[in-house]
Amino acid sequence: MIKITFPDNTVKEFEAGTSGLGIARSLSNSLAKEVLSITVNDNIWDIARPINEDASIKLHTWDDAEGKYAFWHSSAHLMAEALQELYPDVKFGIGPAIEMGFYYDVDLGNGTILSDKDLPKIEQKMLELARCKNEYIRTDVSKEEALSFFKEKNEEYKLELINELEDGTISFYKQGDFTDLCRGPHLPNTSYIKAIKLNSVAGAYWRGDEKRPQLTRVYGITFPKKKFLDEYVVMMEEAKKRDHRKLGKEMELFTFSQNVGQGMPLWLPKGAQLRENLENFLKRVQKKFGYEQVITPHIGNINLYKTSGHYEKYGADSFQPIKTPQEGEEYLLKPMNCPHHCEIYKFKPRSYKDLPIRYAEFGTVYRYEQSGELHGLTRVRSFTQDDAHLFCTPDQLKDEFKKVIDIIFIIFKALDFKDYTAQISLRDKVNRDKYIGSDENWDKAEQAIIEASAEKGLNTVIEYGEAAFYGPKLDFMIKDAIGRKWQLGTIQVDYNLPERFELEYVGSDNQKHRPIMIHRAPFGSMERFVAVLLEHTGGKFPLWLTPEQAVIMPISEKYNDYAKKVLNSLNNSDIRAVLDDRNEKIGRKIRDSELKKTPYLIIVGEKEATEGTVSVRRQGEGDLGSQSIQEFTDFINKEVEDQMSSIEKY
Repeated sequence: MIKITFPDNTVKEFEAGTSGLGIARSLSNSLAKEVLSITVNDNIWDIARPINEDASIKLHTWDDAEGKYAFWHSSAHLMAEALQELYPDVKFGIGPAIEMGFYYDVDLGNGTILSDKDLPKIEQKMLELARCKNEYIRTDVSKEEALSFFKEKNEEYKLELINELEDGTISFYKQGDFTDLCRGPHLPNTSYIKAIKLNSVAGAYWRGDEKRPQLTRVYGITFPKKKFLDEYVVMMEEAKKRDHRKLGKEMELFTFSQNVGQGMPLWLPKGAQLRENLENFLKRVQKKFGYEQVITPHIGNINLYKTSGHYEKYGADSFQPIKTPQEGEEYLLKPMNCPHHCEIYKFKPRSYKDLPIRYAEFGTVYRYEQSGELHGLTRVRSFTQDDAHLFCTPDQLKDEFKKVIDIIFIIFKALDFKDYTAQISLRDKVNRDKYIGSDENWDKAEQAIIEASAEKGLNTVIEYGEAAFYGPKLDFMIKDAIGRKWQLGTIQVDYNLPERFELEYVGSDNQKHRPIMIHRAPFGSMERFVAVLLEHTGGKFPLWLTPEQAVIMPISEKYNDYAKKVLNSLNNSDIRAVLDDRNEKIGRKIRDSELKKTPYLIIVGEKEATEGTVSVRRQGEGDLGSQSIQEFTDFINKEVEDQMSSIEKY
């Protein structure tokens, strides 16, 4: 018999060799039908895999990320089997589960090109194979056996992966006529997969290397029930309407130019105004929390980033060094702001009485993202972080960390992000070479985050292996208006950069001590944040934030002079208004302004010019009637004031 410990610390005995599915059946038949994977002593397993010794377990269903992972990982194998039947010369790269579904990178051979038109027949073949109820069978083989198997199949991509593995046991998974190199986990059989949607076809370089062969990447998603697919299709239709690239163009916020370079956004006047509004809002909040603004260069000497460790860890993802013409010095486009802020801290001697010190900067940084990974504003090569670095004493650390959480709460309230989870991202204790610094400092940093999160009453999950290379962090995962998850806002505790930069302060004991550093970026980056905000709101920003609060529309050229008078009056009252004096019909002007999500439409004609009034329409609400210019000014200013006072009450 073996002892199985459940998440509530209940312990039950089972026969050795029982599986997660067997344990689920012992609890209830309904649970057994829902369970998809199992965590055994912190490792995710197939629910059909036998457990032969005492273990702590957690069963996962579709509601859990671990359950979806097993489901979509199995679906990637099912799609590979379908591709193998439809395209016999296919060779396989990798096929992981991702946040929303899965993909597989394949080489179809013989110059075969796949397009979106081919996806329905692949879906149909997958459904046909799923109904066969083929089991996902795990077998363990030696490295030599694995190499021999894939060599016979002429699978060069798999052979490359196997050659990089250490000697020892390697796991295969087989379902039907398809066998793959894989560590799992997988479903018991293919019949769990009831509904399938293949979304797109893209190109992807093997191992992400532009010098390697370009493979075909097929993206898909599957579900255990047809109704889940129907809900997904509705969500995706809504997502298309909210796509920040589409809205950004319609609202004239940003653009890209091949002449400037891929992944380098150009902010148009309205987008620049939106960014300025966000920056000014955060600056006001930060001022109340004692932050000071700093400015640092866009480049830095390469030795700065070697000291910080960024060059060692991320040098390959940075733009290559720039050499000065005369001296031959090497500089990097700034990939991070934190090393620069460390140098500002070192500007003069520090006492414990000076701490905490809080430096904030909207600092633009540059990182080389491969062209295939670029996506609108969410994945770019040039972006501006709402960065800040706090330097504090050990006894100040937890309190300062909690104050940063308060700032993030203020931002979420201001922008109506209500559904979020705080992810505590800790180190992977097995792969220690990913990180810098001592275990002692890591232990202290991780404990501070765990305790501060608990004291703030956060709904948290712990993810191992997701820490930054210099310290653990707290990441805020929000759900937008249509249920998609985004990572926004991060707070990191760092004992290591202060050591590498030899930062010091004189304590009350008159001895020198190291400060602790907190990295934080509530928005993350202005680019990504604006993209998420656009898709969350559908472009309908709160009035305090929107770049154009009102547009004035004369019904004909005769009333342009009066419209300009209204414009001047509103602008003089700090209302962001614009004039649409195009020679177009008023209906066209209204439709165009609706597309640009302008909150208030001010229509002026003979009646308004004679009476000194304006006719007001609110986007989505229709006609609000006639008001004097002063009444409208007071009305719109009160709406902004009410919004801001509600935020600042937090």
